[in-house]
Amino acid sequence: MELRHLRYFAAVAAHGSFNRAADTLHLTQPALSRQVKDLEEELGVPLLVRGKNAVTLTEAGELFYEEARDLLARADQAVQRVRGEARNEILRVGYAPSVTAGIMPAALEKFQAATPGVRIELSDLSSREMIELAKAGRLDLLITPEPAAEAVPGFQWTELRRVSPVLVMPATHPLAKLKRIPPARLRDLPLIGLARENYPDYVRFARALLKPFGVTPRFVALINDGVSTLFPALEANRAAAILADGIASIMPRTLVTRPFSPALAEGSVKLGLPAVRPNPHAETFARLLRAEVERLKQGRP
Repeated sequence: MELRHLRYFAAVAAHGSFNRAADTLHLTQPALSRQVKDLEEELGVPLLVRGKNAVTLTEAGELFYEEARDLLARADQAVQRVRGEARNEILRVGYAPSVTAGIMPAALEKFQAATPGVRIELSDLSSREMIELAKAGRLDLLITPEPAAEAVPGFQWTELRRVSPVLVMPATHPLAKLKRIPPARLRDLPLIGLARENYPDYVRFARALLKPFGVTPRFVALINDGVSTLFPALEANRAAAILADGIASIMPRTLVTRPFSPALAEGSVKLGLPAVRPNPHAETFARLLRAEVERLKQGRP
């Protein structure tokens, strides 16, 4: 067994297709299929279930895929160190601030202390920008709500945290007097949201949240530039917005958040790493982010 066999298998597993994996690896499909078959014969177990239009992993394949990714990451890191490239390593992280609020600063501080030779590039991105950069191979780690994750092929995803929707509004807003917001109170309430051009899933997600309560959100403005522009728009229009609960730690003090009662459905925040040849430092940073989420859950300082 050679490293190339692991790379070939990992590419097929990531893409779910021999044809797409062959294009990525610049191999012919029959050659790639033969190499993976040789690997299965050497291991003595089938790793893939071959269908007409796609391939899926067997139980053994799932286990071997996880191990193969770790081995490939360590091998790449070893090559970089031998070549003296570690001092110039870069970790490129694309993230949505509304779902990383409260965990990003501490994780970043610990990462920089543990890996001083690695420069981390944080990019505050819209869903559209994150998808485009990930597809172009210009991001090593993605932190994004689940709908955006579904649009990025070739990445392996795990859940980072669950977030609860809250209503954000100026402290002078009439609903700010309430401790909890009944979803029915949003009927005909002026809302500001995130525009489809850069946040294609926001409006659809907001409508899905309120549909069980018979409410259709009334958006008076949709913002393309993200929450940094949305905040002043809320104050200027004395309007409200539906955002993730962690947003409170990065919004101005003139705004307040209120939970819903009954609660709206939670959303999932995903961590994404390239399935083939991931940056070896991406998983380190991902672990630190998970540790911060756990710390917040347990209320540890």
